[in-house]
Amino acid sequence: MSLVNRRVLLVITGGIAAYKTLDLIRRLREQGAAVRAILTEAATQFVTPLAVQTLTGEKVYRDIFALTDESEMGHLRLAQEADIVVVAPATADMLAKMAVGIADDLASTALLATDKMILVAPAMNHRMWLNEATQANVARLTMRGIKCVGPNTGSLAEGETGPGRMAEPLEILSAIELLVADGPLKGRRALVTSGPTHEAIDPVRFLANRSSGKQGHAIASALAHAGAETVLISGPTAEPDPLGVRVHHVESARDMLKACEAALPVEIAVCAAAVADWRVEPAPQKIKKNGGLPVLRLEENPDILATLSRPGNLRPRLVIGFAAETENLIAHARKKREAKGCDWIVANDVSPAMSTFGSDNNTVHLIDANGVEDWPPQSKREVAASLTRRIVDFFAA
Repeated sequence: MSLVNRRVLLVITGGIAAYKTLDLIRRLREQGAAVRAILTEAATQFVTPLAVQTLTGEKVYRDIFALTDESEMGHLRLAQEADIVVVAPATADMLAKMAVGIADDLASTALLATDKMILVAPAMNHRMWLNEATQANVARLTMRGIKCVGPNTGSLAEGETGPGRMAEPLEILSAIELLVADGPLKGRRALVTSGPTHEAIDPVRFLANRSSGKQGHAIASALAHAGAETVLISGPTAEPDPLGVRVHHVESARDMLKACEAALPVEIAVCAAAVADWRVEPAPQKIKKNGGLPVLRLEENPDILATLSRPGNLRPRLVIGFAAETENLIAHARKKREAKGCDWIVANDVSPAMSTFGSDNNTVHLIDANGVEDWPPQSKREVAASLTRRIVDFFAA
């Protein structure tokens, strides 16, 4: 994905992770982006303006009161002439300023003055990151539409380990590309379902399956990277929300169907969720062990894939289902494709020997009207990328 002719305003604040921004600048320039940088006073304790200027090929901006800077490039122009503003590292102090609208230096003033997309890459001690004040500030910024990449969990500058490590330059670059670069699916809308559903038995128990949501989330991320406006309907999962994707969290199959119908119309639907086939009428209170076995009367859940595949004005142009099988994989998957009425089926073997559930790898077969494509074993991210390329080819044709 190219960033040619894209303009990035990089705000570097005072954290030890500031040294990574030098590599980020280099990678942005390699992708064709023009980079201007603002350094806070604290940032100059970690990286020098000369180093940043050498890598950007542009004047470095520091002082809001420098008259030459204001005559050449005022803070309003700095903010307005960028396609995206990136704060890396984003310290707890800067996040707090952004949350309440403080503008007491060039960096915070430019951030307050911009109407462009803002991406922050938080970096701080794990106690600072987990502090309620920081979490409230991040939540407020997220509600305003500001995007966040990281922080990662790992070794911190103080010799401790925890969440607070700034995302790596390649991760930040990928997030920037996702937010501003044009992709082959730009202008198209996509819907992805992911994870399991939980069907309540009583207030503390539920029916479910072993789906982790890794494959569905990877597909949503890949489609967004290809430029599609992507909605992800996710059942309960530990997977983080993909950047650049609108996510709706649901519990049951009926909740998932309702969210899917609300997301229509879309051109692409990928049903990767492992939806529970049955549900029970949940007991209002916890079922007690009273010497006998409870009787659970199963009811069939709505069929989301079949519903989305049904002919009509709102049917997506391309509907893709998943068939997780433990035996007779291709035969069962072909039968499912015909029964549901979808265009493609991605068949994967989830027998215990394959260890597919919860792992990062998958071996799949793509089945369409022309036959079966056997894909090699890949990571789930690679499967998502391969499927996205096939989707791109479909619309290109």
